[in-house]
Amino acid sequence: MAMNPEPQSTSGDTTPPQTKRHVVHYSGRVQGVGFRYCARQTAEGFAVSGFVLNLSDGRVRLVAEGQSTELNAFLAELSARMGRNIRHAQQQIEAPTGEFSTFEIRF
Repeated sequence: MAMNPEPQSTSGDTTPPQTKRHVVHYSGRVQGVGFRYCARQTAEGFAVSGFVLNLSDGRVRLVAEGQSTELNAFLAELSARMGRNIRHAQQQIEAPTGEFSTFEIRF
């Protein structure tokens, strides 16, 4: 007599965190203070990829992809390091594209 295996659960704690894409526009005194270099250096400590770029209107644009927990920790650490220069951060969460393999400074 064959035994039927118990069904395997496909939901719950076994599902890995989703990969996301965060697009953040920082304003304040964020250009000329090493913000982009700090962002790149901070990203090295997390499993994130993307870029940071100065915009002509004085803001900085940061695009990062990774697991939600890594992204949140990365952005929190960057805010802790550069918070005195950030007046406002406008953040959008989008579907990831997978186009990045590293985190870089764009010029």
